Formats: sequence, C-alpha cells, structure tokens
Amino acid sequence: MRRPLLSLCALLALLAVAPAAHAKPPWPSTTLQLGMEDAEGGAAALKASAPFGLRYHYLAGGVNTGSSWQSWATGGGSFVTNYIEDSVANGMVPAFSYYELRQSQPGSGRSDEQQAIVANLANRDTMRSWLEDLKVFFQRAGATAQTTVLQVEPDMWGYIQRQGGDDAAKVLAQVAGSGMPELRGLPDTAAGLAQAVVRLRDTYAPNVSLGYQLSIWGTGKDIAVSDEGDEAVDALADRSAAFYTSLGASMDTVFAEFADRDSGYAVKRDGKGESAWWDAADFARFARYLGDMHAAVKLPIVLWQIPLGNTLHRAMDDTAHHYADNRVQWLLGGDTRDHLKAYLDSGVVALLFGSGQADGTCACDAAGDGVTNPPANGTATRASLNADDDGGYFRSRVNAYDAAGPLALPATTRAPRRTNGSAPVSLAHPGRFSTRADVAKAVVKRGGTVAIRASFRATKAQTALISIEVYRDSTQVFQKTYDNATLRKGRVRSFLAHWKVAGDAPSGTYSVRLGVFAPGFKGLRTWNPGAARITVR
Repeated sequence: MRRPLLSLCALLALLAVAPAAHAKPPWPSTTLQLGMEDAEGGAAALKASAPFGLRYHYLAGGVNTGSSWQSWATGGGSFVTNYIEDSVANGMVPAFSYYELRQSQPGSGRSDEQQAIVANLANRDTMRSWLEDLKVFFQRAGATAQTTVLQVEPDMWGYIQRQGGDDAAKVLAQVAGSGMPELRGLPDTAAGLAQAVVRLRDTYAPNVSLGYQLSIWGTGKDIAVSDEGDEAVDALADRSAAFYTSLGASMDTVFAEFADRDSGYAVKRDGKGESAWWDAADFARFARYLGDMHAAVKLPIVLWQIPLGNTLHRAMDDTAHHYADNRVQWLLGGDTRDHLKAYLDSGVVALLFGSGQADGTCACDAAGDGVTNPPANGTATRASLNADDDGGYFRSRVNAYDAAGPLALPATTRAPRRTNGSAPVSLAHPGRFSTRADVAKAVVKRGGTVAIRASFRATKAQTALISIEVYRDSTQVFQKTYDNATLRKGRVRSFLAHWKVAGDAPSGTYSVRLGVFAPGFKGLRTWNPGAARITVR
C-alpha cells in the first residue's frame, strides 16, 4: 500500500510566483507522455532536465488535522494555484494525487487501513470536512481554467471494493448526510461519494480531468505476486470493471500502478523474497489486466508512481534513496520499444514516475550525497551521470525517448471530450435569485404540523429543482422537493411544504433553508441557509 510522499525538496521549496495565464496543454496528448513527481516551484528546472509532459504532487495531511495541503502555502489553497500555473508556464500538465481520507481523524488512529477508511467514510463530520476540502481544490483549479488532472484517493477505492464485495453501493459513506447543499439527493454510500466527486468537479472545475484509482489488489488477489493465468487475469479484470461500474459515476481516466516501492526496497527493508522483482511474465500479465479494464470501461490509463531504481548504475546499492528496481529499464531501456507498445495497446496514455516511500529512489539528490559511485555490484557497474540518486539513468532515458520521437497513441485510446465539460448545468449562468420562507406558526408543539410557504424569484427563466428543508443545528430533519419546476423570468413562484414535527423532537430553534438546484440535484444554483426560524416546544 502506498503512503503519502512529501519529499524533503517539496517541504523546503520556496513558493512560486504565479505567472500569467497560458494556453492549456493538451490532455491526453496524441502521444505517450512521460511525467515525474516534482516539488512546488520546480517546473522550470524539471523541464530543463528532460522534455516531460506532466508533473505531479500529492495533496495530503488529513482534512481535519490542521496539516492539509491548504496549510502548505500562504492563503488557503494557494499551493494548488501556484503548482498549476508554474506547470502550465513551463509547458506541462499539472497532476495531483488527492490522498487525504486515510490520514484524517478518527480513522488515522487505526492500524488497519481498510477499517480506518471505512470508519472515516461513515463519520458525518469527517466526510463534511473531506468534501469541503475537495471543493476548495476544485474552486482553486477551476479559477485557473487550465487543464489539470486529479487522481482521487489512491487506495480508498480498493478498500471499498474489498469491503463491499465489488459493489460500492454496499459501503456506507456520508454524502448527502454530510450536509453539503451541493450534494442533496445523493445516496449515503461509496457510490454516492464517487457521484459527489463528479458533481463537485462539474460545478466548480470542468477543466479538471478526474482519475479513478484502480487498485490491482482490490479483488483480494494481487496479480503481481500470485502469478495468475490468462483466464484468471481476465476474470479479475472483469471484477475490477464491475466495481468501477457500481460507482455510477463517469470519471475521465484510470490510474494504475506497478507497486509503491522499488523492488530493492521491498527486499531490503520489508524482508520480501525475490518475488518482489517483476519478470517478463509479470509485465505481460499486468498489460493484459490493464487491456481488459480499458476495453470494459473505455477510459485512457495512466501508469502512476512508477519506481525509479535501476540495476545498471553503481549508485544503486540498496541504501536509502538508492534502491534497485527494473521498471524504468523495462519501459524506457533497450534498443526497441516493444515493451512500451504493449502498454500503449492496453490503453496507457502516460507514465508518471515517483516513489511511494519517503526513502525510495529519487531521480534527484534526495539523499543529499552528491555524485555517488560505490563499488560495482553485480550488473550495477556504470558510473553516475550526475548527482541524481539513481545515477542519472531515468532522466537520460526520458531524453532518449524524446530524441527517438514520442510514440503516437492509438486513436481509440484518446479520451473523448466530456459533453458537460464546457458548460455543466450548474454553470449555465442561471442568473440571480431572491428567496424567502413564510411559516404559518412561529412556534409549534411536538407532534404538531406547520405549513411552510417558500417563494422564489429568478432573473432568468429556467427549469430547476426546488428544495425546502428544516434543520436542527446542522442536522436535516425535513425536506420537500419539487423537481423540474418552472421559474419564469422576474416572476415569483411559491411552493408549499408541511412539516410534521416528531413527537420526540428536541425543543429549541429550527432553521428553514431553501435551495435551487439543477434538475436531479445536479448542481447548486442558490442557497438560503436562514430563510425562516421555527421554535419547537
């Protein structure tokens, strides 16, 4: 399982000054793009070192811990703005791995990751904080209007798949129950959570491409170590596709991973055997699995967090930041591109390289030890090309890939543009609204009924969903909706609701709240949180 990677370079980087707006980089491109994890403010240096098409960074820390990504730069959320604009100014697509739920409270205190995720999904306050945090990301990214890629919660979907037996609708998640007005009407399930992510993106940042994380272990079997035959691989891919379909939400890309650590790290630090190293059969098995998934869900695939070690340079001595691996060599080494082409045929459109462990191999000098050339060890006989902890191999291969000409993607792999990407219903300029609520009784006894008349006036004619709601503090106790209601330009239209107060309702003050949404709760248009008050005695 991966952990959030906040490299020392990322923590020490100076804040970048946001440049002027630039043209949007194409995404996906027409060719296979390469990318790398990179710190804030590092785009110019990264681009100068090799012709990268993307750069990525984790957003992590936990949404209710005081350490969320919003605290990383001055001005809530400005880290995202800085990173996006720095990337675009240097001709790269910015990508983020949004990894917040596992580190949020109360689940962060549990050692069992799956149960930590399940506990946080079921916690109303945690999910409200998570959704509000995600909303800030979308607002920040949407304000830049630049093409941005967001991978949503690595690991989370795999744990949900295990918990729900391949059905996201069977796992509790506080979505509408979180109390966010934008999410009224969505089910309180993990499927509803996926739908909420899409709704928030459509509302605030249609320029963001959403990435679904495909965990190859979500079925309960990790094909990287179980050596499944072709028929078994196909069956597991069918289950993975069925789980994605159970979300009932259409994302834009699929993110997948080989592993979250170098093979040398797994052997040296985790005590794994030689099975930690992939051979030709493992690479072929993974390509088959991805191809099956791509054929089923019709989405382009990003291979992400690819370990950066190699077995060629003497710097790879299996010490911190210098662990050996063979993925870079398999994908970018050699005289032919047959290995790359196999993954292109499986729907892969981009390769993102980076370590999932704090001490993993970096194509940078994370170890701070300069040029390193310890004694030769087996095949690791080459001298370092520079101070990068991998001996400089990775960047040299990226430059070689570009010099040979980037590989063209099959036309069937490229993602179609979302039909709602330029003007989702919630951003269709519905105009301004005035709303009010009149109650027949300002004071009502338990067990009694009170009539609520809600009035709406819009400056533009439209069809909408009207929601009349009653709250005790932050808890909704009543809701009446009118879907596909017609509002005429400049005219007041009233809707009636009758709230029957429960016999055991707590005494005190209740608030009447009014919302106007796109039909089917597909986007918030206006919200009045204090339209009227009712006292229960």
